[in-house]
Amino acid sequence: MTTALEFFGLSKRYGTIEAVSSLSMRIGTGTTFGLVGANGAGKTTLIKCLLDFCAIDGGRINIFGVPSSRTEARSRLAFLPERFVPPYYLTARDFLHLMARMYGRDFDLQESVNMLATLDLEPDVLARPVRSLSKGMTQKIGLASCLLSARELLVLDEPGSGLDPKARALFKAAVRSAHAAGRTIFLTSHSLADVDEMCDQISVMHRGVLRYSGNPAQMKQQYDAASLEQAFLNCIGEN
Repeated sequence: MTTALEFFGLSKRYGTIEAVSSLSMRIGTGTTFGLVGANGAGKTTLIKCLLDFCAIDGGRINIFGVPSSRTEARSRLAFLPERFVPPYYLTARDFLHLMARMYGRDFDLQESVNMLATLDLEPDVLARPVRSLSKGMTQKIGLASCLLSARELLVLDEPGSGLDPKARALFKAAVRSAHAAGRTIFLTSHSLADVDEMCDQISVMHRGVLRYSGNPAQMKQQYDAASLEQAFLNCIGEN
């Protein structure tokens, strides 16, 4: 298996706080990977380092073999931030059109309509200003833009935020389709049931330190737990 992401001894500090501490891991191409941890574990900081949004204090990251500090390293990925807030003055169509241009693609209206349908959004949403959409509807627009990007790597920080049960189920189906097409998905989530269902590789961060890396079934076996949630609590010593 070729490698999509590699972290080598990564460290990031904020003053005296070590948000990420000597973290090393490898994520294979075509993997659906879940990064889990409590609030403040270092997950979002890790993503910021991956995207070169902040300077790292030690180690390095490769994206498809290219150092993450090089602009071209990010040419093969799409990103959805945890707090996704598109420009309020754009319509949903304007936003998807803009993102298509940023991803170097032609905007295809029918393709966009079809993608929105897979996330339970009606076509008339495209004509509505983003400011008029609910949190869940806005989240779906962000997810649609990533899924439409045709990028090989999708980095999704809490992608299920604001989604109702039906939308979560449809989103998981969309992730499985992306996985089946050979795309690599890197996601964070506080829903361990979703991670257990979607991901074939997971890592647990706790207070900046990597506590576990492997697949969900192995984690449950290693920590003698019937559910991934209980395995997680056992792993971080909070059982």
